[in-house]
Amino acid sequence: MEETLIAIRQDRDGFDDFIGSWLCRDKVTVLVDVGPAKTAKRLITALDARGVDSVDYILLTHIHIDHAGALADLLDRYPKAMAVCHEKGIESLMAPAKLWQGSKKVLGSLAELYGEPRPAPSERLIPHTALESRHLKVIETPGHAPHHLSFCYGGRLFSGEAGGNYFLVGEEEYLRPATPPRFFLDVFLESVERLLSLEDQPICYAHFGKGLRSKRLLGRFRQQVLDWKEWISGQVDSGGAEPVGNCVEMLLGRDPNLRAFSLMPPGVQKREREFMANAVRGFIGYFQERSIS
Repeated sequence: MEETLIAIRQDRDGFDDFIGSWLCRDKVTVLVDVGPAKTAKRLITALDARGVDSVDYILLTHIHIDHAGALADLLDRYPKAMAVCHEKGIESLMAPAKLWQGSKKVLGSLAELYGEPRPAPSERLIPHTALESRHLKVIETPGHAPHHLSFCYGGRLFSGEAGGNYFLVGEEEYLRPATPPRFFLDVFLESVERLLSLEDQPICYAHFGKGLRSKRLLGRFRQQVLDWKEWISGQVDSGGAEPVGNCVEMLLGRDPNLRAFSLMPPGVQKREREFMANAVRGFIGYFQERSIS
C-alpha cells in the first residue's frame, strides 16, 4: 500500500504543516481525516493533482472540525465514498450546528479559521460498530475525545491524536500530548495501552507525520503523559497567579520531548504554546474534578 500525508495549508502563520489527510492507495482508495471545511477545496485540488478521481472510504479518527469539517465537501466530490466514524459522532456529522457552537466556544477565532461544517448525508455514514472488514481494524481510543478512533490499515497504525502530536523539526523529534478539557486521564491512558498492545508498525499521526516504530513512540508518549501529570500537579500545588502559563514554561524547560520547540519558527512556537496551554487546562480540570469527587 502507498500512503501519502497531504498537508492542508491553513490561513494562519504557523499552521502550514499541521493539518493533513492521509491518502492510502491499493485496491481501494482511502482517506484518513479530511481537515477543516474552509480548506476542503485545497484538499480536493491536491487529490486531483495526484490523479485521485474516486475515493472508496473516508476514515474519521474523530469529528473535531479540524479533522472532519470538510467531510460534506469530500462526499460531494466523490459520490461513491462512504465515511466511517464512531457511532457517537454520526448525529453531529448529520446535524453539526451543536458541534459548531461548541467549537466556537472552545476554539474561539480558531474555529472561524477552520470554518463551519456542512451536514453530511446519513446514507453515506457508517458507524464504526457496523463496519465489517478483514482489511481494517478499528480501535476505540477515547481520551482526546469520547468519539475517537484509531485504525490499523495496510500495516500502518493511524492514531489520530490518541498517541499525541508528533513532528520532526529538522532531525529532532517533538512529541506533545493533546489533552484538552474535559480530560479523563485514566481513559486516555487505557487508549494508549490499547495501541501499545498492537504489533509494532509504522504510526501515522494526524498532527503531523509518521514514525517507523509505534511501540517506541507510544511507550515514550505514555511516560510523557505520566510525567506531565506529576509535574503539572506539583506546579499547581505550588501556587502562582498564572497556573496555565507557568505550567507551559515549566514543561518547556523540563520535558525532553519538547526540546525541538527551540528550533521552531516563531509562528509555530505561538501555535504550540496555545495548544500546550489547552492541554494543561485539561490536566488542571482533571485534578479539580478529582478533588471535588
